[in-house]
Amino acid sequence: MKDNQGHNKKSNQLINESSPYLLQHAYNPVEWYPWGEAALSKAKEEDKLLIISIGYAACHWCHVMEHESFEDSLVASVMNENFVSIKVDREERPDIDDIYMTAAQMINGRGGWPLNAIALPDGKPLFAGTYYPKEDWIRILNQIIKIKNENPQRLQESANQITEGIQNTTLVEVNTSDFTFSKSDLNDFVSNTLGTFDTKYGGRLGAPKFPMPNTYEFLMKYHWLTGNEEALKTTLTGIDNMAKGGIYDQLGGGFARYSVDEYWLVPHFEKMLYDNGQLISIYAQAYQLTKDPFYKKTIEQTLEYIEREMTSKENGFFSSLDADSEGEEGKFYIWTEEEIDRVLGDNDNCKIFKSYYDVSKLGNWEHKNILNIKGDKEQLSKKYETSIAEIETILDDGIAKLMVERDKRVRPGLDDKVLTSWNALMISGYVDAYNALGTEDYLDKALANAQFLSTKQMKSSGQLYRNYKDGKSAINAFLDDYALLIHAFCKLYQSTFDKQWIDKAQLLADYTIEHFYNDTTKMFDYTSKIDPALIAKKAEYADNVIPASNSSMARSLLTLGTLLYNKDYLDKADQMLNNMLPQIEASAYLSFYSNWLQLLLDKVYPPYEIAIIGDDAQSKRKKIQSHYLGHSIILGSEKDENLELLKEKLQEGQTTIYVCQNKACKLPVTDVDQALGLLKE
Repeated sequence: MKDNQGHNKKSNQLINESSPYLLQHAYNPVEWYPWGEAALSKAKEEDKLLIISIGYAACHWCHVMEHESFEDSLVASVMNENFVSIKVDREERPDIDDIYMTAAQMINGRGGWPLNAIALPDGKPLFAGTYYPKEDWIRILNQIIKIKNENPQRLQESANQITEGIQNTTLVEVNTSDFTFSKSDLNDFVSNTLGTFDTKYGGRLGAPKFPMPNTYEFLMKYHWLTGNEEALKTTLTGIDNMAKGGIYDQLGGGFARYSVDEYWLVPHFEKMLYDNGQLISIYAQAYQLTKDPFYKKTIEQTLEYIEREMTSKENGFFSSLDADSEGEEGKFYIWTEEEIDRVLGDNDNCKIFKSYYDVSKLGNWEHKNILNIKGDKEQLSKKYETSIAEIETILDDGIAKLMVERDKRVRPGLDDKVLTSWNALMISGYVDAYNALGTEDYLDKALANAQFLSTKQMKSSGQLYRNYKDGKSAINAFLDDYALLIHAFCKLYQSTFDKQWIDKAQLLADYTIEHFYNDTTKMFDYTSKIDPALIAKKAEYADNVIPASNSSMARSLLTLGTLLYNKDYLDKADQMLNNMLPQIEASAYLSFYSNWLQLLLDKVYPPYEIAIIGDDAQSKRKKIQSHYLGHSIILGSEKDENLELLKEKLQEGQTTIYVCQNKACKLPVTDVDQALGLLKE
C-alpha cells in the first residue's frame, strides 16, 4: 500500500486479521498487534507497558483519533519505543472491552469509544480513558513513561487497586429467600419508573436519546396483561417519534444508533445491525397491537434496507454502516434545499415533499436538511386539493428519485463481519415481521440465516463461534451469542413447528450450562470455561440497548424449559431472577432491567401455552400469530409429537387448539377466535 506521496507503507501485525476495524489500522505507523499471546509475551519479555486501544468500525471518534494520533509518525515513535500496542475490535471481543471500560468508568466516572487503556504486561490497567487529541495523548504517554522510569512500584499499586475494583463489580449474591414479588409490587415499580420517560417525544427524558427496544417490548406486554394505557402510550409515543425523526433514514430505511438531541432529529449516523433487528421486532409487535399502517411501512422499508445493504451472499447479516463518508459524519444522508429542488423540480410535488420532510433553505442542521416527518398528509391534501392517496404517491416518487441521486454519492464504510448474537437478533426481527405481516419471504430470510449460523458457526457439540468473515471463524462465542441464538431458534420453532429448532436450542442450552454456568453465583459467566483467562471473570447483569446476556439466558431457559418441560432449565431461570430482585427493586430506571422485568412478568403472570395439533395446524398457527400474543408460547404439529404438551392430543379428523397456563389446560377448541378469547379469560 502507498501513502499520499506514493511511498510504500509498511503493514503491522493487524494485516492478517479479518475484522474491518483492525484492518483499518493495518498500515498505521504504530506497530499494532491483535490481542493474543504474541503481544502479551512481547510486553513481558521487553518489560514494556501495554497500550490497549479499543473501538469499532462505525465509530466516528475512533476514526478521528486514528487520523490525529495513530497515523502520526511522532506519536507512533513514542508508542513503539515504550509500549506494546494492541488494537481490539470491541464487537469481536466484548469481554476485553468490558474489563477496560469498567476501568475507565472507575477512573473517570464515564466511558465510551475509542477506549484507550494503559496496562502492565499482565493486562492489569493503570490508566483508561476515551478520545484524546494528539497533544493530550502524547502528554499522557510521557507522564506514564516518566512514572515507570522513576517509580514503577506506584504503577503496580495503582494497577492492583483498579483490578481489584474490576473484579468486585460483577458480584451477585445468591438469593435463597422465597420469591415474594407480587403483581402489586410490579404495578408500583412500573408506575414509579414511567415518570422517567419523555411524554412529548418519547424515550428517556433529555438528550442524547437511544432507542431501547427491550423497554418497549416490556411495556407492550405489561399493557396487554394489565390493560395499563400509560404503558402503551409511552411505547407508541417513543416509536412514533423515532420513525418520524432523523434517527430513521426516511429514504432508505433503517435506524441510526442514537439521537444527539431530545427530538430524535440529529442522529449519530452509524447504523448498527443490533438496533435494527430489535426495532423490527418492536414495530412488528406494535403493528399486531394497533394495525397502524405507518408501522407496517417502517418494517417493510427497514427490511428492504437490511436485504439491500446488510446481507451477504451466504445469508449472513453484516454488522454496521459507518457514520462517516468522505471524512464527514452524515454526509451521505443530508441534503440542501437546492439539491432536492434540482432532483424533484420546481413544482407542487417538490413543495409537498419538502413540507412533509421538513426541508428548508436554512436547513434544520448545520445549514442542511436531515429528512424527518413534520408534515401532515391530511393537511397537505386540503392545501393542494388532492387526495391523501395522491399525496402518498408524490412522497413515494420523491423518495425513489432521491434514492437514485443518493446512490451516486460515496457510501459510508461497511463493517462486513458477521456476529452470531447480532444475527440472532435479526432472525428474531424477521420472524416477528413474518408473524405480524404474513410475508413468507421474511420467514425464508430468517430460516436462511439460521441455516447459515447452524452450518458455519455451530459445531456438533453445540459450541459456537462469535465472528465470521471471508470464510473464517476465529473467536469462541460469548454468553450473549448462545442466549440470543437459543431465543431465535425458539422463535423459529414457534413459527414453523419444525422441531429441529428446538433440538438445536437444547443442544446450545446444554453446552452453555456446562461451559458458562457458575455454581457459586448461580448465574452465567460471560466467557466460557475453555477460554484463556483475563484479569477478571466478568458477567453481564444490567440490561442495555442489547439486553444483558444473563437476562437473555434466563428468558431463553424459561421458553425452552416450557416447551420441553425441562425442570432444570426452569429452576435455573427462577433462581437467576430471584438473585436479581434486590437490584431490580432498588432501580429507578426501567431500561436497566427491562429484560429481567419481562421474566418477572412471566413469573407473576404465568405464560399461556398454545398447543395446536392436527392437519390444519400451520394455517391456524399463522392466523393466531397475526395477533399480539403477549408472553404466550406456541407449539404444534400435524401429527402426534413427543413434546410433553402435544402428547396424546391429536384428535382424528380435526385440528384442535389447547390453551394452557400454569400446568392447567382449558377446554380444547377448534376455532382461532375462540382460542384467542381464552387468552384473556
